[in-house]
Amino acid sequence: MPAQSTLPKHPASTIGQILAMPPHWLTSYEDFVTKNASQVSQIESALRSLTYIIPGLLATTAYPSLSHTLTIDSPGRFRDAEIASESIHSGVQLLSLYHDKLLAKAVSKLPIPPIRTAHARYTRFWTEKSALYRRVAMLLQMVIYTELLCEMSAKRRGGEKSRWRVVVLLEGMKAICRLLLLRITRTRQIVTPPLPEREPIPDDIEQEKSEEDGLALDSESDFALEDGGSIHGNTMTSQEAHDLMRPFHEREWIMPRTGMSLPSLPESGDISSYLLTRVLTADDIRPATKLLNQLRGLGHAAEVLHILAPLAYAVALMRSKNKRSWTPWMIGLAVEYAARQLRDTSSGASLRTTPLERDEWNKRGWSMLWWSMRGAFYENVTKGVVTGVSRRMPSFIGGILEDYEYLWENYYFSTSA
Repeated sequence: MPAQSTLPKHPASTIGQILAMPPHWLTSYEDFVTKNASQVSQIESALRSLTYIIPGLLATTAYPSLSHTLTIDSPGRFRDAEIASESIHSGVQLLSLYHDKLLAKAVSKLPIPPIRTAHARYTRFWTEKSALYRRVAMLLQMVIYTELLCEMSAKRRGGEKSRWRVVVLLEGMKAICRLLLLRITRTRQIVTPPLPEREPIPDDIEQEKSEEDGLALDSESDFALEDGGSIHGNTMTSQEAHDLMRPFHEREWIMPRTGMSLPSLPESGDISSYLLTRVLTADDIRPATKLLNQLRGLGHAAEVLHILAPLAYAVALMRSKNKRSWTPWMIGLAVEYAARQLRDTSSGASLRTTPLERDEWNKRGWSMLWWSMRGAFYENVTKGVVTGVSRRMPSFIGGILEDYEYLWENYYFSTSA
């Protein structure tokens, strides 16, 4: 693709370079992405996976004679590898935002829109209704995708002092963006991610399915022809051969008088899930604005505290001179825990909570596990456990753990949620 060659060096300018191409090139690129959505997603996933092994590959290439004796404290082992790896990751993430925009346009032009999740319906409503919401959410996602790369670059150029200034600045930008989203949505809970997730294009799915069915029909028709190619003296078509090979309950029944077809029946053990897919729930008919309740009182305070918790933790870490000090870790965790307690004790929260709100709070609950990999808890507790596990694992897996251990020890955004 035209922009892939620039990803390792200038990831932040990927979208700008694509938009700067001649119009007919850009149109061809958009058509390619739209018509090959699944292949583009696979390429993006492959490039993201590549970032997990680049540090080890570059370290082995740079020091072939020391590949078995290098430790994570060796100077220069990750000096270039970490930048290269994170540049690719950030570049792919930024490029995926552009692809999401193209595929969203393609989905919006479909005569029958796909069945969307509550998160997709809610975020799509606000991105289409409010241009400010769309811009703020896009800025927030771009900061999240590039924050670790910015921290690495700041540390290389200005040392620890410059790194912590950038960390606090980025956390402040994220907090401001989330507070603006809270204001734009009229004090509704912030969802993660704030932009609609990529939706599959039904035409692309049907095309893949038809190609697979075509291959299956060809093989079955060949089998039928080898076996005589006829039933009761009539030539058997490929579709008839395909239906004949399927179990009886999976075949469509065509009524002889009206010509209408009845859908196939589910398996006996899958009836419940079959019926649930054909039942409308309350969220399916609820307006997008009603998928999340407006926050009042303690609920609003809980959301503000949740937004400010990462900023408070970053400021406390910047002012602390000791990595093993428990004070910054306790401050950040206390603010996050207070947000959850306020939310749980808000009046009628359990009765009025929507499924989308519960899903978001479940995500936040799982993300609190990252506190075991941060600050003093990692330095005093988790680090020893990780080191012991990496020594007992095979060399390949142990090397990957050592690579991540280097990131966890030296970069704030490697464990930020």
